[in-house]
This record gives sequence, structure tokens and C-alpha cells, in this order.
Amino acid sequence: MSKLRWLIPLALALGTGLASAQHHGGPGPRVDIGLRFDTRYHHDHYYPATGYVARGLPTGAVFVGGRYWYHGGVWYQPYGPSFRVIVPPVGVIVPVLPSAYVSLRIGGYPYYYANGVYYQTAVSGPGYVVVAPPPGADTATPAPVAPPRPDPIIYPRNGQSAEQTEADRQACNRWATSQPSAMNDAGVFNRAVEACMDGRGYSMR
Repeated sequence: MSKLRWLIPLALALGTGLASAQHHGGPGPRVDIGLRFDTRYHHDHYYPATGYVARGLPTGAVFVGGRYWYHGGVWYQPYGPSFRVIVPPVGVIVPVLPSAYVSLRIGGYPYYYANGVYYQTAVSGPGYVVVAPPPGADTATPAPVAPPRPDPIIYPRNGQSAEQTEADRQACNRWATSQPSAMNDAGVFNRAVEACMDGRGYSMR
């Protein structure tokens, strides 16, 4: 009987905590955190479901203008103090493709696919623009893809903390998008980020 005296309150507390955790984030859409497995074109990668609300952006997220952030094929938009996973609008340009993507040729034109989104090379440079699914996408066959370029290693020369390094990296990503041609040329974008990080006391290799 003595055990029941503390087991019952503990069970009630755990139930209350679980209910609170399920409703954390206030009013808004409730989306299962479960990842979605994208098998189209044998892409075979997991992505967070559209509508999922994250407390913060993942390390390496890139600001692409307006209210949009991008990382690894996943698109985010501010949602109060957090960020919600969204479907990107057609016409938005990113400097680089996600590390995992499928290369396609549809109607004689090259396309790139990841996480339900199709991209084409931007007309004014080697950046990539979000496009609508093209006719013939359902029967397209993926082509081999070259290995992706690994993310650079960031070394804090002045002993900056991990939190400061991440804050500086995000600030440099935002600044890089404002440079001429950066949103259409991945090389320009990467050089701008490296120059900004060097100015803040970091080495990138």
C-alpha cells in the first residue's frame, strides 16, 4: 500500500507532463515529429514533415531572402519564436543544391529533385531556382550524380564558443545573400561567407 501512495501521484505527473509536451508551442497546427521517407526516384532520404515546428534552425541553415531559410533540402519559415517546415514557393533561388539530390532530364532539360521539390539551374548563373513539377516528371529516370562537396570545417581562431560560432555563421550567411550575384552563383556565395567568417576571426577549410 505504501508503494501505491507514491506510484499514483507519479503516474499522474507523468501523464500531465506528456500532455504538456504534446501541446508545447502554443496554438497552431499539430504535426507528428515523425520523419517522412522520400522514395521518389529512389531518393530514399528522410525529411521532417511539412508543418513541423522546430525550436531553432539546424546548423548550416542558409538565409535565402524574404522569410525563407534552407538546409539540406528542407525549407523553413519563422513561426513565432520558432521555425516551421514549409513547401518553398516557385521562383525562390538557392546558391547550392542539398547534399543529397536526384539528377533528372525531362523534356530535354536538366532538373534536380529532393524532398518533393524540383530545381533548375538559374538562368543568370549556377544557382538553383525552385520550379513547378514539369510534365513527364512521373515517368522520369534518375541519372548518376557526382559526390557532393563536403561542408567546410570552421575553426574559431579567437576561441569563440559553439554558440557564438553558430550565431556568426548565420549572420555571415545572411550577409552573403546580399552580395551581387551571390544568389545566382554558388561560388560567389561561398566566397562571401568565407570572407565574412574570416573577418569575424574564423578559418574555413
